[in-house]
Amino acid sequence: MVDITDKVLTTRNAKAEGKIFVNNNVLNAIKENTISKGNVLTVAKISAIQATKKAAELIPMCHQINLTFVDINFSIKKEHIKIYSTVKTNQATGVEIEALMAVSNAALTIYDMCKSIDKYMKITDIELIQKKGGKTFHDVSYRPKVGIITLSDSVSAGKGKDLSGSILFEGFKNSGCSVLNKKVFPDGSENLVPTLKKWASSGIELILTTGGTGLGSRDFTTDLVEELFDSRLPGVEQALHNYGYKRVKSAMLSRLLAGVMGKTIIICLPGSPNAVKDALNVLIPSIFHSFHMLQDEKH
Repeated sequence: MVDITDKVLTTRNAKAEGKIFVNNNVLNAIKENTISKGNVLTVAKISAIQATKKAAELIPMCHQINLTFVDINFSIKKEHIKIYSTVKTNQATGVEIEALMAVSNAALTIYDMCKSIDKYMKITDIELIQKKGGKTFHDVSYRPKVGIITLSDSVSAGKGKDLSGSILFEGFKNSGCSVLNKKVFPDGSENLVPTLKKWASSGIELILTTGGTGLGSRDFTTDLVEELFDSRLPGVEQALHNYGYKRVKSAMLSRLLAGVMGKTIIICLPGSPNAVKDALNVLIPSIFHSFHMLQDEKH
């Protein structure tokens, strides 16, 4: 199975549809509720809902997740019955399989209940018609210009590798961003503030720092950067804290920071590689939506 441990919990939904072609005798019997096995569409609806709950048992690599909503509807046409499903969850993975299973099982139930009347029924066109949530929650095509600064005495002295800076670089590059600058400074470097101002004035729209947000005597990043902000982004800070705390309780001790300087967003992250990985899961792609807001576009 795919590891979804680090994925953010978001509201996700999926819609699917399909058709079952039947003869007029079946259509009339369903409308008049004269099928000997019972009310066809009612039983098909129950079957479809049951199928969504059993998806993980029948599809080997499908994750077992809690569903928050399932709805099944039918539309009786001239030569067929159209089946619609909607499935929702608030989990770390989507519900496309569950939506497709619902339609499939509803169609099979109709087939089973009506096969004595029509030997030539045909199930067709089962397909996913909508998927929302997760990384598709914000349909944002815009990608900001990015700069990354690592603050670490050991890395700047050549005694360690810049793991966290490299993780940020790869994460934003792989998401389609142009990473224009990447630097390493000692903790509390006097070059930090001038560099932030220079990058912002040159058009870099998103700057991420890693390191210097703890409680140590050399952790100055938060103190230096906070004074530059025109406004804070408490929602971003809260999201990062909440996600980190669910994984590591000591994340509550971080003094991570997020705010806006002019048209540039600056986010100060802990120096831990794991904390940076967590931050990528939180920030991408949701943070990209903010740049439409900064440019006063409709959102």
